[in-house]
Amino acid sequence: MEEQHEDHGHSTAAWTGVGVILVGAAVAAVGVAIPSVLLGIIGAVIIIAGVVAGKVLSMAGYGADAHHAQAGSSIDAPDEAGAQTLGKS
Repeated sequence: MEEQHEDHGHSTAAWTGVGVILVGAAVAAVGVAIPSVLLGIIGAVIIIAGVVAGKVLSMAGYGADAHHAQAGSSIDAPDEAGAQTLGKS
């Protein structure tokens, strides 16, 4: 039986988005620790920028869905329809 592997967001878009969001959360946390509304707002803006960056990168082809689409585009062995091969099997 063939194993099914799920992609849990291991993509450039996901890593970038989460990384930027974590930086924003850290800045906002410092804003809470030392009562600073300005740092809280800056942290919130960074968090929103992380969400936007992740979405933009995903739409640009760096997301998990694009990785699966690209993997199926090259044919390594002929199928029932007699497709040409790109590599040696």
